[in-house]
Amino acid sequence: MQEAVSGDEAAVPEAPMKEMPAKGSGARARVMEGLRQAIVSGEHRPKQPLYESSIAAEYEVSRTPVREALKQLQSEGLIEIRPRVGTFVRSPSRREIVELFELKEMLEGMAARLLAGRGSVPILDQLDENIEQSSHAVERGDTEEYSQLVHQFHELLVTGADNTQLEVHYQQLMNQLAYHRLVSASLTQPGRPDVSLSEHRRVLELIREKDGFGAEFAMRDHVRSSERATMSADDPLLGGRPLRKEL
Repeated sequence: MQEAVSGDEAAVPEAPMKEMPAKGSGARARVMEGLRQAIVSGEHRPKQPLYESSIAAEYEVSRTPVREALKQLQSEGLIEIRPRVGTFVRSPSRREIVELFELKEMLEGMAARLLAGRGSVPILDQLDENIEQSSHAVERGDTEEYSQLVHQFHELLVTGADNTQLEVHYQQLMNQLAYHRLVSASLTQPGRPDVSLSEHRRVLELIREKDGFGAEFAMRDHVRSSERATMSADDPLLGGRPLRKEL
């Protein structure tokens, strides 16, 4: 409910006031985005403790926006708050990673089908450029650059689907998966970069042919292939142990 203005203020004609963000909301958003990025990128490792006082000092804020940011990140599945124990970067279980890959397969398959149905849109040229850069990276054996390009390919695909709700749910899923680290792990498997690139090319080819169902199935196959490589790799999320052994 809007607060009443004083008599002096009411006497001065002015434009309608814009609703101002709640005090501290800017600080909360800044802390939340910074911590989210640090967790997803691997700067903050799984099971690492997070201290309110240290975070508040780093971002030069009080503890209140830090607590609010941590609660939001807990709801996103990125951290775990244990009452009277502490706050820790969450390490997904092997079962959770499998389940998240299943969702990834569904969302990216849908994205490929929707993009194919849009016809010749500018983002297809960006995907072509991504494939070209990826080819050079694979030829050089630059798995770090190719890992970044893989992430870009998948994000372009989802963006190109032009479905806002799909993008929102996809981004949250990628955060929970700490996807960049999982991709890096999968690319350590012999021959995986070449196979991955070939699969990307096939998906884009079917999209350009406007074969929606073909593109969806090809994308689903690609995600399953990526999952198999990841689950066989020494995964940095889980202390360097092959995921498949304890499924």
